[in-house]
Amino acid sequence: MAARFGLDLPDYPWDRLTPYRQRAAEHSGGVCDLSIGTPVDPTPLVIRDALAAAGDAHGYPTTAGTDELRASIAWWYEHWHGVTLDPSAEVLPTIGSKELVAWLPTLLGLRQAGLAVACPHAAYPTYEMGATIAGVECVRLDAAEILAGASLEGIGLLWINTPGNPTGEVLDPDTLAEVVRRARAAGVVLASDECYGLLNWESDDPAPTVLSATGTDRTGVLSVYSMSKQSNLAGYRAAFVAGDRNLIADLTRTRKHAGMIVPFPVQAAMIAGLRDTAHVNEQKELYRARRDRLRPALENYGFRIDHSSAGLYLWATLGEDCWNSLSRLADLGIVAGPGAFYGTAAEPYVRIALTASDERIAAAADRLEAAAG
Repeated sequence: MAARFGLDLPDYPWDRLTPYRQRAAEHSGGVCDLSIGTPVDPTPLVIRDALAAAGDAHGYPTTAGTDELRASIAWWYEHWHGVTLDPSAEVLPTIGSKELVAWLPTLLGLRQAGLAVACPHAAYPTYEMGATIAGVECVRLDAAEILAGASLEGIGLLWINTPGNPTGEVLDPDTLAEVVRRARAAGVVLASDECYGLLNWESDDPAPTVLSATGTDRTGVLSVYSMSKQSNLAGYRAAFVAGDRNLIADLTRTRKHAGMIVPFPVQAAMIAGLRDTAHVNEQKELYRARRDRLRPALENYGFRIDHSSAGLYLWATLGEDCWNSLSRLADLGIVAGPGAFYGTAAEPYVRIALTASDERIAAAADRLEAAAG
């Protein structure tokens, strides 16, 4: 009998939404799909022009990125966060942020070290999937529990997510500094997923980066960022990681062997997108208007919105199982994301994305208001 190979991973969870999508599609006004946070607005022309101009890419690009790209990533942290980085040693482009999230436990060698991954109770599923791929355990642990003295023994990689997906919760600077201190004391690598950081609704400033809490010593700390949200670049797979120079060096070396290289035209597009701030502010205002239209309609219908102070989602609950809430929304022609996808703590919630056109957001709000009477 032939040996059976593969990781035997579970089916992709979003397939479970198919019957709800089908029911929503029957609505006479068409479906309002607010389930997945994929950008719908155009990629800025300054970025598309840079991509096209770099199209003659006949040679292999470098895994570490061009000097100009690394300088642009460092400039981005300085401009938005006031954090000074060494572009030659403390930054690294990645093929989207999901790729890094999924492979970081493997690249860090956690299985060989016999160490686990930890991530928040309500969390992006890829943190746990990265642990599964690496063959290690995933422990659920929130920042508040760490501050309360929860043990980090046996953990090699601690994920925090600020602003959080799906909750939109932002960790304040004091919390970040204390989590950094405790992770370092336990010898744990701390990785902060910050890809919604510029979409902060309660301040004109970005949500704090973990690198602001480290001072000039980045030891054991990584900041992960994606341009998908700020620049409508999901299709480009443009992201980066920054922080501890020794970890960055190890990741660069391993990724060279594995062929994890951002294509040269995408690197050129990233430079343009990082340096141009006008389009980022314009996109934020588009999302703000959609949020301002949708949130009161959800609340009038009966949803309670928790956290949601940053990011592209409204974290909403009717105080019931998420699948019941999804059924109610599907009857209105609206599709949302089930909280159950993000951990047992999230089961009473639905995640409602702002990444739909103005017309579809308005249609969803109108239906919610009409149903509320």
